[in-house]
Amino acid sequence: MSEYLECFKAYDIRGRVPDQLDEDLAYRIGRAYATALEPADVAVGHDIRLTSPQISDALARGLQDGGVNVHDIGLCGTEEVYFATFHYRLDGGIMVTASHNPRDYNGMKLVRAEARPISGDSGLDEIERLAAGEPQPPVERRGTRQDLDHRDAYVEHLLGYLADEALMPLRIVVNAGNGGAGVVIDALEPHLPFRFERLHHDPDGTFPNGVPNPLLEENRAVTAERVRASGADFGVAWDGDFDRCFFFDEQGRFIEGYYIVGLLAEAFLRKHGGERIVHDPRLTWNTIDLCREFGGVAIESKTGHAFIKERMRREDALYGGEMSAHHYFRGFSYCDSGMIPWLLVAELIGRTGKPLSQLVDERIDRFPASGEINRRLADPATVIAAIERDYGVDAVRVDHTDGVSIELSDWRFNLRMSNTEPVVRLNVESRGDRTLMEEKTAELLGRLDAFPAAE
Repeated sequence: MSEYLECFKAYDIRGRVPDQLDEDLAYRIGRAYATALEPADVAVGHDIRLTSPQISDALARGLQDGGVNVHDIGLCGTEEVYFATFHYRLDGGIMVTASHNPRDYNGMKLVRAEARPISGDSGLDEIERLAAGEPQPPVERRGTRQDLDHRDAYVEHLLGYLADEALMPLRIVVNAGNGGAGVVIDALEPHLPFRFERLHHDPDGTFPNGVPNPLLEENRAVTAERVRASGADFGVAWDGDFDRCFFFDEQGRFIEGYYIVGLLAEAFLRKHGGERIVHDPRLTWNTIDLCREFGGVAIESKTGHAFIKERMRREDALYGGEMSAHHYFRGFSYCDSGMIPWLLVAELIGRTGKPLSQLVDERIDRFPASGEINRRLADPATVIAAIERDYGVDAVRVDHTDGVSIELSDWRFNLRMSNTEPVVRLNVESRGDRTLMEEKTAELLGRLDAFPAAE
């Protein structure tokens, strides 16, 4: 077997089944994890993909043959593996999932104790090296495997973020995309005053309604239409392993993740003023403004879950958010959750008495933003350097936390390159001037389009 395994990425494992990831490799990964981390007890769970139970079983056998006691939580979301790992004080956790990738893919997300992420520079490279090497013999004492019934404790934890007196009897459209979120909604329902309008609710690894990925515009219409038809207060859609959630207001309008970060910062700071809030550098002014208004401290971090989680731990931040719909919580061991955000938004609607559209429009009016726009370019680094030379001259502030952020008095932008493909990503915002934001977005796109495109 090659020393390089194509399914190993910078932060997780993802590949086509069976040519890039199969049961044999899953076993090897389990055995390698056991050798590299030497854990005693590890949580294992899997998503709804048809290949996930077999991949999960092979992974568990590898862990057991490495002397690890496997605590099997079965069909679940990624955050439930995180929860089981930190709540039961286990030594690690592995989730078998390919999230929103095509149906013939599968993969794994790995954490160590306290649900700390394992990425290329924190153990994943070593696991890859061991998995690609010669098979290791079983250890003398084989580990056990037992089911772990975690869900009641997990639901109790989720409910702990809410103040009961602020909750209203809202009608909420919930679109699980035939992933795993529906099971948790059903478990939460008896404890909440909400009426749920269910869409694509039952777990189904054949994906009869398409692979759950609400970031794709063509996947949003069904949720938006149900919100409007049912007169719901808002809608939520999840990806397959529901570590991300996406919002629709009562008019069926899709809400950009940037403004959800601000709403969640507000929701926390209304209850816990003076706390630190971590955000990514792509779009920032709205989050910074809300932190000032509600007595918080905004802290910028490089984009990406490993960077956000590390910075949150260092700062003891209460909440961290990325405009890509990843939201992280100190009370959740600094991990991301796709369930906590919508609960907090529902609470904020009840607390303020304002519909979601009003909460969002107030912020859009103050800080209109372009949303992320991608361009495939032959030499992204050269492009970013050229743009910085041209716009940095008049800048109030130039920052290199992630790509380049250039701030002028009444507008700003961030331009960064993808880690995996020849793509640059542009985000533009202004202070209360939509026309200026749109003009500067068009201007920058014109500059980008003048550079050679990637083949």
